Amino acid sequence: MKKILFVCSRNRLRSPTAEQVFSKRRDIEVASAGTNHDADVPMTAELAAWADLIFVMERVHGTKLRQRFGRHMKSARLICLDIPDNYAFMDPALIRLLESKVSRHLP
Repeated sequence: MKKILFVCSRNRLRSPTAEQVFSKRRDIEVASAGTNHDADVPMTAELAAWADLIFVMERVHGTKLRQRFGRHMKSARLICLDIPDNYAFMDPALIRLLESKVSRHLP
């Protein structure tokens, strides 16, 4: 079973929305985290090591992950979704965007 991690800055809007949307699938495990120190669920080395596939919302998140957790990411594939911080939690437009951009990378 593939382990998918969604990452944004504070883990309050985009990545928790993605986690909730894709948690309904039975063929993957999902989690979410934030790169900021004040994130609801801060990114950790354990999460980096756990994930097979990491989706970041913006390029800056990928840069921070590589700098802080690169050695823990083993063979995890990192994909930037280029989704700006312009959406509320579970915003229907965000859900459509996530489904469109993420689904093509999943089994």
